[in-house]
Amino acid sequence: MNLLKHQTEAENHLNEWKVGALFMEPGTGKTRVSVDIVNKSPCDGVFWIGPLQTIRPKDGIPSVKDEVTKWGGFNIPAEYYGIESIQGSDRIYFEMWDKIKAFKNPFIVIDESLKIKNAEAKRTKRLLDISKEVEYKLILNGTPLSRNLLDIWSQMEFLSPLILNMTLNQFKNTFCRITTVTKKIGFYKHSIEYITGYENIDYLYSLIRHYVFECDLHLNVKQKYDTVYYDLSEEERERYKELKEYYLNLETLEWKRNQIFIEMTQAMQHSYCCAEDKFIQLSRLFDTIPEEQTIIFCKFIKSAHECKERYPKATVLSYQKEAYGLNMQHLCHTVYFDKVFNYADRIQSGRRTFRTGQEYDCHYYDMTGDVGLEKIIDRNINKKEDMIEYLKKISVKQLEQIL
Repeated sequence: MNLLKHQTEAENHLNEWKVGALFMEPGTGKTRVSVDIVNKSPCDGVFWIGPLQTIRPKDGIPSVKDEVTKWGGFNIPAEYYGIESIQGSDRIYFEMWDKIKAFKNPFIVIDESLKIKNAEAKRTKRLLDISKEVEYKLILNGTPLSRNLLDIWSQMEFLSPLILNMTLNQFKNTFCRITTVTKKIGFYKHSIEYITGYENIDYLYSLIRHYVFECDLHLNVKQKYDTVYYDLSEEERERYKELKEYYLNLETLEWKRNQIFIEMTQAMQHSYCCAEDKFIQLSRLFDTIPEEQTIIFCKFIKSAHECKERYPKATVLSYQKEAYGLNMQHLCHTVYFDKVFNYADRIQSGRRTFRTGQEYDCHYYDMTGDVGLEKIIDRNINKKEDMIEYLKKISVKQLEQIL
């Protein structure tokens, strides 16, 4: 099958360089382009490093190796490793090191390169060490370049330190506007840095433009959204209220030094994640759409287990593990059983079905409960804001009224 126009443009843009980045939206066919770029290189071996769930997915879900094979496969030996394995296993990390050294001219592909955005993370440090010994490198990501510029440093450093030619602190001082907020809690002062804006963007693009190809997704099928409302029972609502009062109690705030927002929202959302009316409304939805053509995204182990038990024909996935990388274009319905705080997770999860090759309209159903936390999550997803930072900026009194 011939390359699509944007895929040909991507390949032509990067073929003249030994390193490059494909910042192409999910579903635009980054794997196909990567296969061609690797096969046209003078390399003698390729190492594909990506999220573990794309290397060894659940039964019935295509792996990235299946995707590579679909596009003709690599014409050189290929090894596949999970990013999480490189971080968590010294044995796997050193095994990969030995295999890389066995080739005269290896090629490394990092799939979902946002997973190496944190410069202090063990996985990032290990991959940066490896990158120093390899000439040919390609990073892939489905998140547009401009979403968070601070994520760029580690990714460009992996490709080549010569691209930016600056330390992380120099990068922050050059391109980020930073505001420091200090809160006094009792006898303690706690300072947090916030990135409140970006500057010198044209200069940044001038440094990286030769090595980066960006692409949006345009298909002849539609994305259709709907909301499925459900109510909490009196018992579920009372438990939600108890958790809110506990976390917003002044003594709890002081004891936890105000760093409670993730714990609070997770606990409150978990308390009603398996609300009985939620399942009643989903069952009614399945009277109108085919269960076997549906993905159900869950945030919690408890809700995922219940959905698997009650809806065995559906494909139940986790945001944390399976929102990125998987090709699920054989399905066309997606149910967001639990809401997720992270905007990137939400967008990426929707692109499991809406991607190149999809022939049907994609339908998304957002299950929404009748409590304040659900409204806060929706607000921040719609505004593309970080929810935890939002919660830290408002007063306890405001938060109590909203929740």
